[in-house]
Amino acid sequence: MEGGACGGTIVETEAYLQRGDASCHAARGMTLRNAPMFGPPGHAYVYFTYGNHFCLNVVCCEEGIAEAVLIRAIEPTHGVEAMRRRRGRDALRDLCSGPGKLCQALGLGREHNRLDLCGGSPLSLRAGDTAPRSRIVTTTRIGLRHAAELPLRFYLRGSEFISHK
Repeated sequence: MEGGACGGTIVETEAYLQRGDASCHAARGMTLRNAPMFGPPGHAYVYFTYGNHFCLNVVCCEEGIAEAVLIRAIEPTHGVEAMRRRRGRDALRDLCSGPGKLCQALGLGREHNRLDLCGGSPLSLRAGDTAPRSRIVTTTRIGLRHAAELPLRFYLRGSEFISHK
């Protein structure tokens, strides 16, 4: 990544389902924008939203089934200085506690759309320690107008880095 490698532990996500989920970009079928969601699992779906920030999703179903997980927040663990420069903030809590902040801190943009996150690209997911089930909170998604009642948001209990409690 330009400006230095950086990353952290995922502490908050939201799932989006092709069927029965009106908030999913793929709910009405394939478009040029959401086509990566229909692609192979383990690839990035990065899109621009609200005219000012990018969001990172991980495609998670077999090709043709458009489902993805939005990475809402991470706990920064390495490359913190690069993240601080990109965000113009000092406090760790302000770096990646929201999907737009996270993409800005990591330096993610359109050029990262469709990248293979399982290897061979500058953007990757790595296996780490699995959180005990007792720390994982399941709740409804936030900031949505449609299908907001679906219990598809997950975060780590006790994390100070989640975007909203």
